[in-house]
Amino acid sequence: MRMRMMMMIGFLCKALAIQVRFSRSSSSTFPFLHQHLYPFSSLSSSLSEAHSFTVSHLINSYGFSHKQALSASKYTNFKTPEKPNLVFAFFDSHGFSESQISEIVRSKPQILVSDPQKSLFPKLQFFYSKGASKPEVAKIVASCPTILTRSLKNQIIPYFNLLKEIFPSDEMAMRSIKCFPRALVDKPRCTESNINALQEIGVPKSNIAMLLTFQPKTFMVRPDHFKEVLDEVKEMGFDPSKIYFVVAVKVIRGQSKSTWKRKVEAYKGWGWSEEEIRLAFLKSPWCMVVSEDKLMAKMDFFLNKMGKESSLIARRPLLLSYSLEKRLLPRYSVVQFLLSKGLIDKDLSFKAVFESNEKMFLHRFVNVYKEEAPHLYIWIQCIWFSAEHDS
Repeated sequence: MRMRMMMMIGFLCKALAIQVRFSRSSSSTFPFLHQHLYPFSSLSSSLSEAHSFTVSHLINSYGFSHKQALSASKYTNFKTPEKPNLVFAFFDSHGFSESQISEIVRSKPQILVSDPQKSLFPKLQFFYSKGASKPEVAKIVASCPTILTRSLKNQIIPYFNLLKEIFPSDEMAMRSIKCFPRALVDKPRCTESNINALQEIGVPKSNIAMLLTFQPKTFMVRPDHFKEVLDEVKEMGFDPSKIYFVVAVKVIRGQSKSTWKRKVEAYKGWGWSEEEIRLAFLKSPWCMVVSEDKLMAKMDFFLNKMGKESSLIARRPLLLSYSLEKRLLPRYSVVQFLLSKGLIDKDLSFKAVFESNEKMFLHRFVNVYKEEAPHLYIWIQCIWFSAEHDS
């Protein structure tokens, strides 16, 4: 038994020695035989070559950093620039700028080895067929390159058909997509379910369309959580048939419970009761969008600078949605100037001073006093210009 074991060990050692000698000589003497007996060495070399070229091409042609190129090369490899050049030429022919193409490649490098006519063109053509121009399509794709990697048949078209049920025209459905292209690829099933939930409780399509156009992120949440928000908004007293219902849904959906609680406490700090806060939110849901810092600054302005009662602001919560720098302070300054000159009476309503549009305000408080205060119009325009550029 021991002798057999020794013979076996000797045989294996000889075989190993022969294999080592053969591998050293065959690569130069018998390259074809070496390639077939040891294919992985040539494959490794080939992959290394492709990897090296890919990294170099991404850096030199698309402005990738070395780290970005290495990361991207995990998803795409090519030995020659032929395919990437075809993709670049395709995007260029459809009006994409170099910066947009670079953005797309950085986000989805695997697109560089795709077949433009088979995988990319049908998606662009679909958007064109719905009324989008080349610049608009370029902007949509560049802002959300993931669109190019999703199925036209199974995802993009079904989502657009969903929008068509809400919007009265293809053009308006496309407007929603242009405002937020990521809606095409980010939780479309949740969006569909949440749209249905709104319709079931009587929210008009026109109000759903408004929310889809300007606040599409509102829908991108689990249906069970969205239903909780709807129930909360209804309990507060909002009517699903009115526009403020979807505004309230957006406001509550857009912030955490802890943020909401902090704002409630901030209002309480200015003397508001729970009921006053609820009624203020019913009148103007935007009063709960204001950041805590801005909320404190505006309440300080109304109560300490103007000397108004906190309950008065609670009854006119729309005032809190106006910009302190662009609207409240400039208009207050104009009124104070006119009062100091004896040109107006002291008893002025908040509505006249702060809630009227710019045209009405200028007519009532600036234009009619051109002779008495000719510099007033220029002065207020300078204030507004400064506030606009400092914000």
